[in-house]
Amino acid sequence: MTEERLIRLVRPEISVPELKDNTADTDRVIKALKKHLGIDLLHVDLSLIRELPYKLRDNNYKIYACIFQANNISELIDVYPEQARDIYGIAVDLGSSTIVMRLIRLADLKNIDEITFRNPQTEIGADILTRIHYASKPEGLKQLQDMLINEMNNHIQELCNKHNISLDKIVGISVAGNTSMTHLFLGLTPHWICREPYIPVINKFELPLKASDIGLKVNQRAILIVFPNVGSYFGGDLIAGILASGMARQREEICMLVDVGTNAEVVLGNGDWLIACAGAAGPALEGGVADIGMMAGPGVIDRVRIDPETLKIEYHTIDNLPPVGICGSGLIDLVAQMFIAGLIDIRGKFVPERCGNRLVEKDGIMYFIVVPAQESGTGEDLTLSQPDIDSLIRSKAAMYTILTTIIKTVNLSFNDIGKFYIAGTFGSYIDPKSAITIGMIPDLPLDTYVALGNTSIKGASLVFKSKDYYGEMLRIRDMITYIELNVNQEFMQLFSAAKFIPHTDRSLFPSVRQYYE
Repeated sequence: MTEERLIRLVRPEISVPELKDNTADTDRVIKALKKHLGIDLLHVDLSLIRELPYKLRDNNYKIYACIFQANNISELIDVYPEQARDIYGIAVDLGSSTIVMRLIRLADLKNIDEITFRNPQTEIGADILTRIHYASKPEGLKQLQDMLINEMNNHIQELCNKHNISLDKIVGISVAGNTSMTHLFLGLTPHWICREPYIPVINKFELPLKASDIGLKVNQRAILIVFPNVGSYFGGDLIAGILASGMARQREEICMLVDVGTNAEVVLGNGDWLIACAGAAGPALEGGVADIGMMAGPGVIDRVRIDPETLKIEYHTIDNLPPVGICGSGLIDLVAQMFIAGLIDIRGKFVPERCGNRLVEKDGIMYFIVVPAQESGTGEDLTLSQPDIDSLIRSKAAMYTILTTIIKTVNLSFNDIGKFYIAGTFGSYIDPKSAITIGMIPDLPLDTYVALGNTSIKGASLVFKSKDYYGEMLRIRDMITYIELNVNQEFMQLFSAAKFIPHTDRSLFPSVRQYYE
C-alpha cells in the first residue's frame, strides 16, 4: 500500500508569463501540474479559476497546489503561498446521539484535536425512527439538516480558532455514519429507509462531493468524503469499522467484527470475502435496559468482581468517582460474577440463600443491592432487578444467536476465527472473559478478542492517510454480502438454547464448566 496522501500539497514549477509566452493563467497551472503529477486530466472548479489570477500574481507564481487524487480523479482544490504549508482535514463520527470530530494535519497525519458533542437532532427525537417521520413533514428534512450542519460549523470554527487555523485550510471532511444519519446529513429523504422494501436514496457516491454543497463553512472546494452504505441497516460507520480493523486486508486469517449499538452489527470474512448481518441485541448490552444502566461516563461502574467466598463486591468506576450507575461492560461483569459466586443460577434467577440480605423485594419484584446508598453517588441503593437480568439474558442470547447464524451461513465454526474485533465504547470496556462466562460471545482464547474503540472515527481518519485507503473503502462496500436474519424456526431454536448461562449445550463453553460442576 502506498503512502501517497489522498489530499496533499505539491509545488509545481510554474513559469512567469511574458510576451513570448502568453499562456492563460489557469492553463499554465494545469500544464505545470499535469507534468508534475504525471497525469492527463485535472479538474479545476470555476470558483478557483476566478481566483487564480490574483493568487498567482500575489505570490509571483510560486505556489503550493492542494491536490485531491483517487480512483483516476485529480482535482485542484486550492493554491497557497509558499510559506503556508499546512492543510487540514476533519474526520467525523456521525453518531445518532453523539458526534465526534477530529482535526488532522494532513502533511504528517497528526491528530491536532478531537471534540465530542451531542447530536442536536436529539431535540427532535432521541431515536432515528422519530427523526425519519419528522423529516416527512413540510420543511422537516431541511430543519434536521440545518440543525446538524449549523452545530458542526460551530465546532469546526471552535477548533480553528483554538489552533489559529483559517477555514480555507480545511480542505477535506470525511464522514462515517449509519444510513439514516448520512441521509439526514446530506438532506436526502430517509422516508423509504424504514418502509418495505427498505430502500435508501443512494448507497455509494462514485465521485466525492464538496463540503460547500451542504453548507459546511470550510474551504469552498473542500472535498467531502461520505462513507458508503450497504443498505438501510448497514451504514458507512460499519464500512469505516471494517477499514479500521484491517480485516479486508487479511488474506489468510478469517476475522469477525462486532459493533454493538442499538443493534448488534456483525461482519465476518477477510480480504477475499465479507458477509454481514445486523440484529436487535444492543440496548441491554449498552446498559440501556437495567434501571441503573447508563452509557459509559464519569462515575459509571465499568468493572465488577465478587469474591466467591466472602461475596464482597468490588467495583471500578470511570474517573474513580462514587458510583451513579452501570454501563454495559459493568453489567456483563456483574452478572458473570454473580453466576460464578452462585448468586444466580443457570437461568439467571436469584439464589436467595446466597444473596442474603442484599436481596430485597419491592412491589413483588426482587432486587439485588449492588451498591448500598451510603456508598453510591446518588444517595440511594443501586440495585439490579430480576427483570434487568432477564433482559440481559435475552440480549446476550440474541447476540450469540446472531453470531452463530452468520458463522453457520458460511459453514464455518467459531474455531476458524483468527481475530474477533469488538468495536465501539462497549468494546473498549468489555472483559471478554465475562462475556464468555454468560455465553454472549464464543469460548475462544482470550487473545483472539481485540477491542478497537471507536472504529467509526478511526476509519474516517484513515482515508486521509492514503488514496489506497479511499479505494479500499469503496472496495469493501462492493465486497459485502448482506444477509437478512429471518426469525425462522431454526433461529428461534438457537435463541431458546442460548437463554441459559452460558448455554444449554455446555460443551460450547468448556472454560466456564468449572463454575457449574
